[in-house]
Amino acid sequence: MDQLFNMEQLGQLIIDYVPKLVGAVLTLVIGFWIIGRITHMVQRGMEKRNFDATIRPFLGSLISVGLKVLLLFSVAGMFGVETTSFVALFGALAFAIGMALQGSLAHFASGVLLLIFKPYKVGDLVEIGGGQTGTVVGIQVFNTILKTLDNKRIIVPNSVVTSNVITNISGQGQMGVDMTFGIGYGDDIDKAREVIQRVAKACPYVLEEPETLVKVVELGNSSVNFLVRPWINSSDYWPTYFYMQEHVKKEFDKAGVSIPFPQMDIHLGQQTLEPTISAGDIKPTPLS
Repeated sequence: MDQLFNMEQLGQLIIDYVPKLVGAVLTLVIGFWIIGRITHMVQRGMEKRNFDATIRPFLGSLISVGLKVLLLFSVAGMFGVETTSFVALFGALAFAIGMALQGSLAHFASGVLLLIFKPYKVGDLVEIGGGQTGTVVGIQVFNTILKTLDNKRIIVPNSVVTSNVITNISGQGQMGVDMTFGIGYGDDIDKAREVIQRVAKACPYVLEEPETLVKVVELGNSSVNFLVRPWINSSDYWPTYFYMQEHVKKEFDKAGVSIPFPQMDIHLGQQTLEPTISAGDIKPTPLS
């Protein structure tokens, strides 16, 4: 009798849970397939939008894990498992982790924003992080990596980048290189301008259009200052800057144009003091 009762219970359990088990297995299989397709579509979309190669796998795995966790909660609910406590525990755990890693999460969120809005990309010459200047060599999950002219590696947290002014020096394709050259007040302005224009035309990096700007910008304390702005391709910024600095000095020397430097002239005046003697100041010398 007991055996018959147990068989009836087993049969009832099979009738009750086999359809749920089959449904759960089908849900898992179909769910994992759909999640794989969604993850693949997201990664393809990021690739088409030129998202950084470092961030694409991370975001893809993050989306995949998140969707799989939701799928497992759904399957557990199909078996009548109370998921409210699990959700509450998961929420508390996520909150604790978020509080512990709030700085890192801020860097991560800022990195995502940088990749979405693209104020700069790898290879751009930028000034970020409140004054750090260099070429972008990597945009990572938490940091942006710069390479300076003297081959230093600067790692700037992404939240510092987004909270400061971002200056993309080379991101427009072509750019003007602003330089200032001073000449003495006794030198010929037109002659100096001609020398600067000749150097700019000889520079292999300077573009013919737009024309190089050479204008008197300031009458300084000891010099007449020219603003010089040759136009170049963005990648040629530093070679152009160095070329102009060196060759303008050389050509100024050949043309007899002086470059003043701070100096001080001291003029000393001489005053002749002649003693004045009045009659009252002469006293007779007593005879011995």
